[in-house]
Amino acid sequence: MSIADRIFIDMCQDILENGTSTEGEKVRPKWEDGTLAYTIKKFGVINRYDLSKEFPVITLRKTGIKSCIDELLWIWQKKSNNIHELNSHIWDSWADENGSIGKAYGYQMSVKHQYKEGEMDQVDRVLYDLKNNPYSRRIMTNIYTFSDLHEMNLYPCAYSMTFNVTKKPNQDKLVLNGILNQRSQDVLTANNWNVCQYAALLHMFAQVCDMQVGELVHVIADAHIYDRHIPLVKELITRQTYDAPTFWMNPEVKDFYAFTPDDFRLDNYQTGAQIKIPVAV
Repeated sequence: MSIADRIFIDMCQDILENGTSTEGEKVRPKWEDGTLAYTIKKFGVINRYDLSKEFPVITLRKTGIKSCIDELLWIWQKKSNNIHELNSHIWDSWADENGSIGKAYGYQMSVKHQYKEGEMDQVDRVLYDLKNNPYSRRIMTNIYTFSDLHEMNLYPCAYSMTFNVTKKPNQDKLVLNGILNQRSQDVLTANNWNVCQYAALLHMFAQVCDMQVGELVHVIADAHIYDRHIPLVKELITRQTYDAPTFWMNPEVKDFYAFTPDDFRLDNYQTGAQIKIPVAV
């Protein structure tokens, strides 16, 4: 069993056994047939992944590593808010007739801000500080921009990353750690997807800044399982698990903006069967 499997199973069991229901309450999401989508939820879920031990992908079902990294690069590298620059249909439900999701996600990463060192967007500011001021306690991004919320087709779910650098005794290389803050998460649909994305981001930033990768801490304010997902989750967490695969990232890439999804691989990745998951919008 991978460490990620254990964390995922324990989290789902905790939500199912100790969570609270929103049934009968005023909720926004609906199923495709128009029925209100209720959840069982837990507040303040915190999971820790030591990326130096293994890559945190579950084996209960397959997580498509290239697709999730493609979406991450769409936001952090392309800094795009147009689905025509994304090689999947994840965002189709939130895009307008031109393919735009509004001033959300990648758009916020593209906005330049004035600093003492010059004008930079949030991604370039992180890279600048990791290379020039790694012990800063101010290395972070935040795309939950209140003044732009009315022009976002979906408010950011994973909205903030905080980067923190440490050092192990008797080692020269610094260690890069990160905290992913998420206001809301559909656990079945998106949990491991997001974990793999931001684990890969830490690997990328560590490599281009000549650091080792450390811990990813995932903080979820509202971790929920939708009502129509409950039987799927119950079946999923009873499945056979497998050892974690070997994560490969192209060691030749030293520029964050040069990474492509083809620079990543999960070797010996054995998983359970895929399941069809209805998505509430």
